[in-house]
Amino acid sequence: MTDLCPVYAPFFGAMGCTSAIVFTCFGAAYGTAKSGVDIVPVIMAGIIGIYGLVVSVLISDGLRQNLALYTGFIQLGAGLSVGLAGLAAGFAIGIVGDAGVRGTAQQPRLFVGMILILIFAEVLGLYGLIVALLMNSKASLDVSC
Repeated sequence: MTDLCPVYAPFFGAMGCTSAIVFTCFGAAYGTAKSGVDIVPVIMAGIIGIYGLVVSVLISDGLRQNLALYTGFIQLGAGLSVGLAGLAAGFAIGIVGDAGVRGTAQQPRLFVGMILILIFAEVLGLYGLIVALLMNSKASLDVSC
């Protein structure tokens, strides 16, 4: 083991993998629970969990015993970026879905506006996914251990 490849480096990658799936699923669960009456916000909240699953699988594919500390930190950052963005998107979808369903029940013409705001909330999770994919592509740089 060298200074660039300590024995604890894979721990950070594993924490990135874990945080990607845990935080996005928390966001998806909150969005589903908060707006559970209408089907559109529930589907959009479920997509947030899929973003975390994709990044978690990609990070776990890059985990190995001899891992550079740089790679572990990049994997942690990728997991946190998609996880926290997914958590925020799930909260936004839940709040907008709840208010949108109530408003649509009183004024049916508010449905289009609710869908547009839900799309903007979903894009927050998509931004986290894009950043995580870019970061994970940099984690595969060869650092000899």
